[in-house]
Amino acid sequence: MAQSLTPNSSESPPVDPALSRNIRAFGWAAFFNDTATEMSYWLLPRFLVGVLGAGPMAFGLIEGAAESVASFGRLASGFLADRWRRRKPLAAAGYTVANLAKPLLALSQTWGQVFWIRFFDRAAKGFRAAPRDALIADSVPASQRGAAFGFRQAMDSAGAMAGPLAALLLLPLFLGDVRKVFWAATVPGLASLAVAWLAVREVRPKSSATQRSSEGGFAGLSAVDRRLWLILAAVTVFSLGNSSDLFLILRAQNLGLGPGFAPALGFVFNVVYTLLSWPAGKLSDRIPRRILIILGYSVYAAVYLGFAMARSVRLVWLLMPAYGLYYGLTEGVMKAWISDLVPSERRASVYGVFNWVVGLTLFPASLAAGWMWQRYSPATPFYFSAALASTAAVLLALAGSSRARA
Repeated sequence: MAQSLTPNSSESPPVDPALSRNIRAFGWAAFFNDTATEMSYWLLPRFLVGVLGAGPMAFGLIEGAAESVASFGRLASGFLADRWRRRKPLAAAGYTVANLAKPLLALSQTWGQVFWIRFFDRAAKGFRAAPRDALIADSVPASQRGAAFGFRQAMDSAGAMAGPLAALLLLPLFLGDVRKVFWAATVPGLASLAVAWLAVREVRPKSSATQRSSEGGFAGLSAVDRRLWLILAAVTVFSLGNSSDLFLILRAQNLGLGPGFAPALGFVFNVVYTLLSWPAGKLSDRIPRRILIILGYSVYAAVYLGFAMARSVRLVWLLMPAYGLYYGLTEGVMKAWISDLVPSERRASVYGVFNWVVGLTLFPASLAAGWMWQRYSPATPFYFSAALASTAAVLLALAGSSRARA
């Protein structure tokens, strides 16, 4: 059943058809940014373990702390974007800081230095997320919101596909020197920040007499739709088991995957993610979005159960495409669902709250995964994650469907 539109006193600003260029611009910014990120990301396990001598607990500390600080950036930028009523400068600044930090990985001599580089990279990612998503939601009609988020997500994952492929091609050219690949990632990174500053147009939110943009953060969350609290509870439960994706690579290597094949694993994952994101977003404009998200959480649970029970690396090559299915069904669709429940002038604040919760829980999730890996077995954290994802899917089933706000 297609989601219907209802009039609301807090409407988005009138949408100029030319503003669809914002969706394309954010898509290309995401493509170049994720190309730069993924050229480095899938080589981090090899770099940290083989070059710097780090272990699973260091992985958990680096990724968990980095995402936690990013969560505070998301919260702050969402509140600032709604108070300032300008979103482009905050989003573009986030792209800039992240892509100036990434090349510093090539200079790292200790895993502690990698910690701080990832810290600033992820903080910048968090800072741009809420204003960017609010700007995307206001750049298209409500009936096209799922498609808009899906397109940006598809371009993001296309970059995440290009990144590992570039790393695979460059590693032999650089005779296995990971640091040179990190330097090469500077090129798409600079392209990303240029697109963000030069191609994106500002769209100011429209305030209403009854709802003030100054009521941000949790005040904005409580005022717009009570179902948001149930969705937030489900997201929190899920995120407590959603440790860094680097643990998937560690598990694959634990099962016998050669370190040099990690980028190929990332490529396979992102092929599915890329191909599915835009169609899933379009589909969510026609059927209740929660159905796709519940399905995505169920797929996640099955994938993590598979990683826990796997006895050979062959199964990993089947599980990683399925993991891309989870991302394609949930990432853009969840953002569109939230925007259905939130008026224009509060969207950045509410996105900030949701992103803050996701990032904040990643630290204990990743730290716990590293601890369970070392204390019990490599399979234990994956059983734990599968159980929490199943619980979150049940909570979302109780949230009900939504009607889209303009």
